Amino acid sequence: MDYPFIWFLLIGVLWTGYLVLEGFDFGVGALLPVLGGRGARVGRAVEDGENRRRVMLTAIGPHWDGNEVWLLTAGGATFAAFPHWYATMFSAFYLPLLLLLVALIVRNMGLEYRHKRDDDAWRRRWDVAIIAGSVLAPFLVGVALTNVVRGVPLDADFEYVGSLWTLLNVPSLLGGLTFVALSVTHGALFLALKTDGPIREDARRVAERVGVGTAVLAVALLGWLVVTQGSVAVVALALVAAVALVGALAANRQGREGPAFAGTALTWVAAAAAYFVALHPAVMPTTLAGGTSLTIENAASSTMTLQIMTIAAVCFVPIVLMYTTWTYWVFRRRLATHHIPAPVLVK
Repeated sequence: MDYPFIWFLLIGVLWTGYLVLEGFDFGVGALLPVLGGRGARVGRAVEDGENRRRVMLTAIGPHWDGNEVWLLTAGGATFAAFPHWYATMFSAFYLPLLLLLVALIVRNMGLEYRHKRDDDAWRRRWDVAIIAGSVLAPFLVGVALTNVVRGVPLDADFEYVGSLWTLLNVPSLLGGLTFVALSVTHGALFLALKTDGPIREDARRVAERVGVGTAVLAVALLGWLVVTQGSVAVVALALVAAVALVGALAANRQGREGPAFAGTALTWVAAAAAYFVALHPAVMPTTLAGGTSLTIENAASSTMTLQIMTIAAVCFVPIVLMYTTWTYWVFRRRLATHHIPAPVLVK
């Protein structure tokens, strides 16, 4: 096992961690108008809408900014380990990645500033920012990653020769929609696991309803992946993802929130693994006749660079994982609307 392959594997792990962890808080943000909408009634909910929204945001409050570190680390690792991959990807996906950055910034501003003023109009505006960012970000990630696996037109010098419309193809749009739907299902199950009272029951109902549509989209996306990029490993991982999603919906129907959330987490893991297994040994295949694909070998940094990065990863990754695990353990208790105090203006 050489260093380029090790770092290809590690980047896959980083993307998987990002999708599993950021996926649920994207889903929670997208569900703000459903489970905490003004005047909305889902199931038997009778709680105040603002308190419900605060419960939802408090549930992800200790985690969302740490979850985004996985994306930053994946980008940094790609830049250092595979500079040609990084350069070509940002050249090809410049506008989608710019929109992703804007969506994340606007969403994060909403999460940080929403509570700064005790004013309904102020909160409603920041809610729009949170909802829009929580929907747009996973959609753009799905479009980008699906295009990476599908391939883009690269010439013999690894230069992207397509346009924005080249990226808006049916598989990539399907990937974007599937990522959004799976995030919403994942987020609803997270809320069912982390909350109590009517909002918990409503989150389970939403997960059941959205989960059906998610399953249809996931089957279509994984079916495309198997047909176009299929290998034994890809087929096996696609089956694991499908079974895990069905198992999650079945567990949710039985009121077993822990296994249900674990099921959608496993769906993310298996789907991301299927993407990277289908991609290997390329990091960005070309669809252009006469073009040249970027592979883990011709896109990699020098051996010395990868050796130094490996030493740093061995030292620091376990610390990050332990801290992340400790954070989730500390904030493991359920929340309900009666835990929410009166709004306090932060000066």
